[in-house]
Amino acid sequence: MAKVMNTPTTKTCSYLVFALEPPRRDDMKRLMASSILVSIFLVPSLALMNTSDTHPLDGSVGTQTIHVDALRGMASIQDNNVLSEWNGIMDYKNALLAVKLFSKMACVLAKMDLAVFPSLDDITQALSKQASGHYPPTRGLTYTVLPSRVKNLAQYGVPVKDLCRTVPAYFAQQQKEGTALAMDPDSCSELQLLSFMGLSICGEIPGL
Repeated sequence: MAKVMNTPTTKTCSYLVFALEPPRRDDMKRLMASSILVSIFLVPSLALMNTSDTHPLDGSVGTQTIHVDALRGMASIQDNNVLSEWNGIMDYKNALLAVKLFSKMACVLAKMDLAVFPSLDDITQALSKQASGHYPPTRGLTYTVLPSRVKNLAQYGVPVKDLCRTVPAYFAQQQKEGTALAMDPDSCSELQLLSFMGLSICGEIPGL
């Protein structure tokens, strides 16, 4: 009976000693070589995911700086036009447009029509000047500011929260083609994104 009990115990100890055996030197060399190759190919790929450029604005005094973060699916804009300074974020993963209007000291959040907005690839190629003369046709969109104020900016992500941290934020709705004629032009802020498109954000912002 004692011999039967000792047999499985011996096998278990032998298995544990084998499992804890340190990796062989050849295996470690292969692992290190694989890590080096991953690093070599990863660094250029990460560089291609981020593109920034500053360019002068046509017909106005100022510049526009655009940064594309392809990994996060975002493009951020800083426009210091003396007539209509604004900063913006285009969140392509969530189809969200956030614009901070300095003239009105307010933020506006709206849903992006991805069929109309230039893609991140379009913007990246324009910034690198590889697609000069091949831009999509200029399009214009009009948004109407709604009286409802955004109460929780954090739900839209850190970039949007940081953009609108110090000013009130409101929702806006894209107007259908042909209905924008009824808007008061004096209530509109005109924005331009490269040579791709123009945006009009119209309506009275509560409290201003």
